[in-house]
Amino acid sequence: MRHQKSGRKLNRTSSHREAMFKNMAASLIQHEEIRTTLPKAKELRRVAEPLITLAKVSSVANRRLAYARLRDRDAVGKLFDVLGVRYKNRPGGYLRILKFGFRAGDTAPMALVQLVDRPETAAVAAPEAVTEAAPAKKVAKKAATAKKPAAKKAAKAKKAD
Repeated sequence: MRHQKSGRKLNRTSSHREAMFKNMAASLIQHEEIRTTLPKAKELRRVAEPLITLAKVSSVANRRLAYARLRDRDAVGKLFDVLGVRYKNRPGGYLRILKFGFRAGDTAPMALVQLVDRPETAAVAAPEAVTEAAPAKKVAKKAATAKKPAAKKAAKAKKAD
């Protein structure tokens, strides 16, 4: 029986689970939004929210504790310098988990994990940058495909001579 055994195993060894959640928490802190499966997202709350609570009080001891749990210097810096200040007066509940449909390959339920109270500039600027970059790639791709037939014709003309 599994009495008093909290947490999902997620079909992984304990070391794999620990490393996965360290990496997911660091990514969430860096990007403030990640996409993952629903069970992993719900379990990630148990890792990320205590880290943000720890970051509310900036001290060397707390930074060392956060670094021991994350092993990512940039994430710890952002955690204490940006997120700890942002959530100073919020009494918990720092993450939002939104259901995000099902994965194409295995129909696993997906979720979008976001930090609440994100500044609108970070949330809006990222999608605009993606949409601006996409047409530029299409134009470059069209130009590259347009050159290929001309090059083939020139190669055929050389062979014929």
